[in-house]
Amino acid sequence: MTVIETTGLRAGAEVAVCTADVLEVNLGECVLLPDGRQVALFKVFDPKMDIERVYAVSNIDPYMNAAVMSRGIVGEHGGVPTVASPLLKQVFRLDDGRSLDDDSLGLEVFRAEIRDGEVIIAY
Repeated sequence: MTVIETTGLRAGAEVAVCTADVLEVNLGECVLLPDGRQVALFKVFDPKMDIERVYAVSNIDPYMNAAVMSRGIVGEHGGVPTVASPLLKQVFRLDDGRSLDDDSLGLEVFRAEIRDGEVIIAY
């Protein structure tokens, strides 16, 4: 887990977690935010826009309460990027965290972007 630089521990804070080039497409990484939360970070290629996007969701699987989502299997459903839990294979949308298996469960989503070559997460 990595934390590089923060803009403060306040509502709406941002943190630079890594450079975008160290992330592998469709493979997750776990990041520890300054407030102690674990985030699963994914870089996904968007073929429609011909760009790479980053997504950040809670690393905690809401079904098993285990910190494993960064090890999940990246895919897509209806053109939307998803991640399947490596434990019981429940699938979650990366854009809004919704579970495709149970409407009552989901992942917390964090705004993530590539800015000047760095991956920035807002929390």
